[in-house]
Amino acid sequence: MAMEKQVTADVVSEKERDFQKFIQIRGLKSTKQRSTIVSVFFNMMGHISVEELLREVKAVNPKIGYATVYRTLHLLVESSLVEERRFGDGLARYEGHSQVEHHDHMICQECGRILEFFNPELEALQEKLAVEHHFEIHRHRLELYGKCTDLDGCHKRKAQRKG
Repeated sequence: MAMEKQVTADVVSEKERDFQKFIQIRGLKSTKQRSTIVSVFFNMMGHISVEELLREVKAVNPKIGYATVYRTLHLLVESSLVEERRFGDGLARYEGHSQVEHHDHMICQECGRILEFFNPELEALQEKLAVEHHFEIHRHRLELYGKCTDLDGCHKRKAQRKG
C-alpha cells in the first residue's frame, strides 16, 4: 500500500513539474493558487467537474474562487496534461492522463456513474478494421451509454447526486 502512495506522489510531482514548465513557456506567472489547484486535481481520482474540484480546493484554501479554478483547468487542458470530457449530462468533466495508455468509458444514464475499461481484444479489432479499410487510426474515443444492472447501487448513486 505504501508503494502505491509513493507512486501516486511521484506521478503528482511529475504532473506539477510538467505544468510549471508549460506555464514558463507560455510566459505566465506561477502562483500559489495555481499550484494548489494543480496539486489537488492530480490527487483526485476519476472524472472531475469544476464544482467538485472547487469544493476540494476550498478545503485547502478557501480564498480560491471559481474563476481561478476554471481558468487553471483550461490551462491544464491546453498543456495536454488533462482532457476535457463531456458524457451527455451537461457537465464538462476533466480527466488527468493516467498511467494506462488508453481506456474507454461506460456511462450510466440513470446515476451518472462512469466506468473506465481497457480491452485488448477490442483494441486489436479496431487495428484489424483499420488495416482492412486502409486507414490509419491516430486516436479514438469509445463511450458506451446505458444503465447499471445493479439497480440498488444505481438508485443510491442517483440519490447522492441529487442530495
